[in-house]
Amino acid sequence: MAWNVLAAALTLLYPLAIWLGHGSIEPRWLAGLLLLTVATRLPALKLNASARWSAAGALALVALAVVSNAVLPLKLYPVLVNGALLAAFGYSLVSGPSMVERLARLREPELPPAAVAYTRRVTQAWCAFFVVNGAIALGTALFSPEAVWSLYTGVVSYVLMGLMFGGEYLLRMRFKRLHHV
Repeated sequence: MAWNVLAAALTLLYPLAIWLGHGSIEPRWLAGLLLLTVATRLPALKLNASARWSAAGALALVALAVVSNAVLPLKLYPVLVNGALLAAFGYSLVSGPSMVERLARLREPELPPAAVAYTRRVTQAWCAFFVVNGAIALGTALFSPEAVWSLYTGVVSYVLMGLMFGGEYLLRMRFKRLHHV
């Protein structure tokens, strides 16, 4: 439990730390924060292929930051996370069942066909979210000051994700009511 809290805190504080540290701490030392962030998440993950690729990508960003002593590789971590989530959710649409269906079946093992179709649409919506969120994170990493990048990746993207969760929850309640599920 404490490990999960540490992982969540590091993930949430990462953009702020990069912004505050930029200019006063060399990027190669800030790379240690990304390494620590990735390391704290590994025990919580089931190391499937997607998780391994994501961890390898993060380690590549750490290596680039250390070798180049540049902050850009560190700012690309949120892009990597969105790409990994897009890959996992997108692959589930191809291989089936969809990611949201898998999660829904943890609570309700017997889903009617209408609910399966609904979970597929929700998975598609999350894929669109990860594309847009990742593109904005990339744009802010490449073209915006560190403060803008930090604000977007450390606050705005989480607010948008919360709105997506909340909006989907309201739609799900409406769907259940209309379909008597």
